Amino acid sequence: MKSHDSNRPVFGVSAFAFHHAFRRRGWLALILILLFLPKTFAQNDFSAFWKKFKNAVVASDKAAVAEVTKFPLSMPYGVKAVKNKESFLRRYDEIFKGEANAAQCFAKAEPQKESAQRYEIYCPFKGTPNDMENAPIRFMFELTKAGWRFAGLDNINE
Repeated sequence: MKSHDSNRPVFGVSAFAFHHAFRRRGWLALILILLFLPKTFAQNDFSAFWKKFKNAVVASDKAAVAEVTKFPLSMPYGVKAVKNKESFLRRYDEIFKGEANAAQCFAKAEPQKESAQRYEIYCPFKGTPNDMENAPIRFMFELTKAGWRFAGLDNINE
């Protein structure tokens, strides 16, 4: 049996050409992996964002919550949107202690993924805090260029 010379073509392809083609495909695979990683990180980032956001709301850390809020903040039908951080700080109790007790709800509620760029939390009215079957107060979160942000509040019954 003859030994194979590494510079001679194998199936019509030299070892150099084979190595070059493999390296090119390796780069292609790496690029494809990197294209799909942001979606994976975005999902993981929501978990980290949610933990931070929830803890800030439970602690009534208004400044921390404002830092991760998208302005203007969408509000329920007939309620004026929150245009900026200053307005948000003034209206904090209306947002998080109005129809629902957000701190109490967030301790139990699980975020629901609506899409790769959107999660929602549904909370019951503060008068019926354990009625998770009737939870019409919706807190909405969106993935923005700056990362995950609290984007809106809604009462789905209105």
